[in-house]
Amino acid sequence: MQELTRHCLELLSPLGVARSRRMFGGVGLYVDDIFIALIDDEQLYLKADELTRARFEAAGAGQPFCFPKDGELVATSYLRPPEEAMESPALMLPWARLALEAALRKRTPKSAVKPGRKKRS
Repeated sequence: MQELTRHCLELLSPLGVARSRRMFGGVGLYVDDIFIALIDDEQLYLKADELTRARFEAAGAGQPFCFPKDGELVATSYLRPPEEAMESPALMLPWARLALEAALRKRTPKSAVKPGRKKRS
């Protein structure tokens, strides 16, 4: 898994500072501290949403990343990039951008004042 993680970080690095973190038996991948991808079972999955899912599916994304919960498989919004994208950062870049854009759309703006705290004057 370490070799694949290093390779995926290299593939994502044109977007910004790429880092990884172990999670739930897999690896989470971040670009500029934004969670955009995961590795599980030796497979890379990139974040998708309603605006990007069709592009991934048209490129042969296959089944989304799924995990077991309460005896059932739960499908996520993480899809596989095309196989050729795994060959170089240049080929991965458009797919990684789609994942970053989807992750940014999913983020909710943080309020300036946290609940229970007063705003300083």
